[in-house]
Amino acid sequence: MAETLIIERRFCGPTDSANGGYACGRVASLLDGPAEVTLRSPPPLERALDVERTDGGVRVLASGKLVAEARPTLLAIDPPPPPTFAEATAASERYPWREGHPYPRCFVCGPERSRGDGLCIYPGAVEGRDLAAAPFFPDATLVDEGGSVRPEIVWATLDCPSWYGFNCLHPFEGLVLLGRLAARLDARPREGDRCISAGWFLGREGRKIHCASALYSEAGDVLAAGKATWIALQ
Repeated sequence: MAETLIIERRFCGPTDSANGGYACGRVASLLDGPAEVTLRSPPPLERALDVERTDGGVRVLASGKLVAEARPTLLAIDPPPPPTFAEATAASERYPWREGHPYPRCFVCGPERSRGDGLCIYPGAVEGRDLAAAPFFPDATLVDEGGSVRPEIVWATLDCPSWYGFNCLHPFEGLVLLGRLAARLDARPREGDRCISAGWFLGREGRKIHCASALYSEAGDVLAAGKATWIALQ
């Protein structure tokens, strides 16, 4: 039987396609361990996507059109010390897209979503640091049968916050979409935990904006880390 996956509408980024981090997490779940996922076209919602196994990797297609490619990776990243939970909460009050969000229904950072529906991660600049951060509160809709946050949700927490690590601290006009995300999951939080999601800027090459992100426990332990490449749309 052919292998497929379906992304439900709840997990949108733009209205008619999946949130990039969530989609990357779903594709990465087809492999074991840390992975790098490259999005080749917007992942469609509510339709069966075909999975092709390659030599050590995987491809996902929609009616023959390449949507994403994934391969195992060794993610070399050393996240900075996290802000405190109070600092992340204060930073979230400075969230720049609370008004005028280009994708207001984004599963991760859309201001039109509520808890129990979206992740409601709204990063803002951390005072005195080159870092954006926000609190994250896992709810019962995000966990597996054992009560741990599902891996694809952890991937989603590494998506938008990486962008705000750039956007909150550097002038930028225009739209972007996630092009690539590599992630390492060290531990998964549980329902009811208080977490900190943070992102920071790594560098820029023309339309490619390189960022990183991490998910921390309230105590400051690194739960997951990622590197993202964002593409500025022409």
